[in-house]
Amino acid sequence: MFLGLDIGTGGTRAVLVNSLGKLVASASAEHAPFRSPQPGWAEQDPEDWWRAAQQAIRAVVAASGERVDAVGLTGQMHGAVMLDAEGNVLRPSLIWCDQRTDAECEWLHKTIGRERLIELTANPALPNFTLTKLLWVREHEPEIFARIAHVLCPKDYVRYRLTGTYAMDVQEASGTLLLDVAHRRWSTEVARAAGIPEAWLPQLFESPEVCAKISSEAAATGLTAGTPVVAGAGDQGAGAVGMGILEPGSVSATIGTSGVVFAATAAPTRDPLGRLHTFCHAVPGRWHVMGVTQAAGLSLRWLRDTIAPGVGYDTLTAEAAKVLAGSDGLLWTPYLLGERTPYLDSQARAAFVGLTAGHTRGHLVRAVLEGVAYSLKDTFTLFAELGIPVKGVRLGGGGARSPLWREVQANIYGHACDILVAEEGAAFGAALLAGVGAGGWPNLQAACGAAIEVAEQIEPDPVVVRRYAEGYKAYRKIYPALKGLAVPATAPSAPA
Repeated sequence: MFLGLDIGTGGTRAVLVNSLGKLVASASAEHAPFRSPQPGWAEQDPEDWWRAAQQAIRAVVAASGERVDAVGLTGQMHGAVMLDAEGNVLRPSLIWCDQRTDAECEWLHKTIGRERLIELTANPALPNFTLTKLLWVREHEPEIFARIAHVLCPKDYVRYRLTGTYAMDVQEASGTLLLDVAHRRWSTEVARAAGIPEAWLPQLFESPEVCAKISSEAAATGLTAGTPVVAGAGDQGAGAVGMGILEPGSVSATIGTSGVVFAATAAPTRDPLGRLHTFCHAVPGRWHVMGVTQAAGLSLRWLRDTIAPGVGYDTLTAEAAKVLAGSDGLLWTPYLLGERTPYLDSQARAAFVGLTAGHTRGHLVRAVLEGVAYSLKDTFTLFAELGIPVKGVRLGGGGARSPLWREVQANIYGHACDILVAEEGAAFGAALLAGVGAGGWPNLQAACGAAIEVAEQIEPDPVVVRRYAEGYKAYRKIYPALKGLAVPATAPSAPA
């Protein structure tokens, strides 16, 4: 049995997969909601991840009653976990959606040079990346910065608690802005220029590579001391493995809290403008490019919680299905958390555009489904610009479970879209990585061949594709038209 553990934003999920690639058991444990002490800030307590991980592991091991032969980890990327020399957490982790580091991004571009930084790390400085968070702590919490001895990402902290080993895979490390992505090693030049001691950075491994073993202290989770633990991957890399996105031309579009379009590539393909992320793939010797919509599924959740609290998503999408494609001219830009692809603008703001008295709740819901898909189409547009092939698209996340959202995506992307028999997410991919590391399969291609099956293919409707092509042209005009129109979040107090 191979255990996959996903340290997400909202909770931790554990799955057990057998040697045939079939899911045997799963269990989840929720995290405390992330804290936002100021607008745009997002922090979580790493100890809460460890609590949830132990709970999920115990539950899944008890449910199966089987011995675990290897463990793979995955989780939310980009978080900065800062530890002292004894391995104690120094402060809450600044997580992936934290947006406080604009000044640090500007400093990096000025100090290293934006083009040089992209040349070295394949990415520009963005508030999401780990390095910018470390620089914020140096500037605002120097007493904490002075005590740092180790820097990890969220899933790697849980590995440390399970094994006592400081380690990270190259796919995860690609999202720190400290990795030489082309050569799959830490960038001495970036670390030196940024003032980050390389001694803080963990040893690097390829994703299926065994890097640690379960400690005797962690045996209380139900795992056997000495069980091998592979390096794993960040949630996007492991999720791609779990969907079989391994070879150049294979693409996935996944809608969770955020939305990601992910393409495997044979070589590191850099966007000179930095609009796409270029990372090492979880497949050794492969890379991937991806575009990110910050608030994809979050847009639908926000709408439901705002206008229809307590109403189920199925009810809302049933109302949206009665509305014609294009939502009678209503458009939604999903920039609730700023935006990454293609604008790299943490200050971008969401908007409904084109509202009339004739629009209903169903129109609002459909416009959100379409707006998220338009935002993800921006990544396909960049793929075409950069010559990145798209031979097929597989849908994942909540956007793959909604029949309406599946059709919307196929028609907006203009590609046939595959739905898998069981799309189990990043934890499933982490389990497959563990299986390869333990020798259950010779490589990831064999693991995915055993584990992944296509259930259905959604073909785009040429008439609807043309309608959405016109809608996309209008959508692309909204961001430049509204840029700079944001008002302060808090109005000044009225005079006494």
